[in-house]
Amino acid sequence: MKRALAAAAVLALAVTGCGGKQQTDQPAASGTQSCEAGEGRITIATGNSGGVYYVLGGGLAQLISNNTKLRATAAETGASVQNIQQLVAGTYDVAFSLADTAADAVRGKGSFDGKPQKIQALSRIYPNSTQVLVRTDAGINSIADMRGKRISTGSPKSGTEVIANRLLQAAGLKDTDVQAQRLDLAKTADGMKAGTLDGLVWSGGLPTAQITDITTALKDKVKFVDITPLLPKLKEVNEVYAQGVIPAATYAQPSDVPTVVVPNLLLVREDFPAGNACAITKLIFDKQAELAKVHPAAKEITKQLAPQTDPVPLHPGAKQALG
Repeated sequence: MKRALAAAAVLALAVTGCGGKQQTDQPAASGTQSCEAGEGRITIATGNSGGVYYVLGGGLAQLISNNTKLRATAAETGASVQNIQQLVAGTYDVAFSLADTAADAVRGKGSFDGKPQKIQALSRIYPNSTQVLVRTDAGINSIADMRGKRISTGSPKSGTEVIANRLLQAAGLKDTDVQAQRLDLAKTADGMKAGTLDGLVWSGGLPTAQITDITTALKDKVKFVDITPLLPKLKEVNEVYAQGVIPAATYAQPSDVPTVVVPNLLLVREDFPAGNACAITKLIFDKQAELAKVHPAAKEITKQLAPQTDPVPLHPGAKQALG
């Protein structure tokens, strides 16, 4: 009788995770962890509605719901910093984040000063391009030229805001040297088109729909700024920054624009069930062609680069999927 009650108690505790709805894993017969998702619901923290996180996050939620026992939903958020904070708090189960922000989180630096966050990665995914777009009549040819200008630095607690502030610092500017506007991408696009902003900083995949909207509407009234001269100083802050390019065809520009890129990571908490982690990670690569139909940025997700998430540890379930 006691054994039966104990077994019942274990069964009752087999539902965990966000809101107590994720099922824990059952060991596979071979003694290895099962790569099958449990039942329940999970939420995915994405980003601004006009950004790639939001579009791809919705596609990922649909894939998970269609191919596992989990029911996934994607939520619009302010992006990286907020995503990690609310992931750790239990509001979300999976979160998109820029790798530099995630590195700050596990080290307890930057926005997470003194408080290392207990997060792990499912995979390194596509890279974000830092897109600095300015009005051609604003007299801005470098980040240093933004002094006194009206610049959208991204949503509060976003990875874009982190990079924007680091660019300003690398150029020798203080926060008070620019008229920083902490706007989401939709309001940023409105401001650029209305002429109430002189420029913007945006970190996102290529193409980002609302950047396309701005360049299509304003044509030669806007231009991209090459920020790569600041890359050495950015790398002193975080080694994940690298040189990349915004191809001319992306936004119908006259020529390619050199820029700074940073990888994105898909994050979970340390206690995320291993079976769920394995199943979701495996699904990303098994169904990558379907994700690429949702947004072309998914074409840049590679299994070769997927485990490269340092200093953020790779979740054991993800290791199994990628092994």
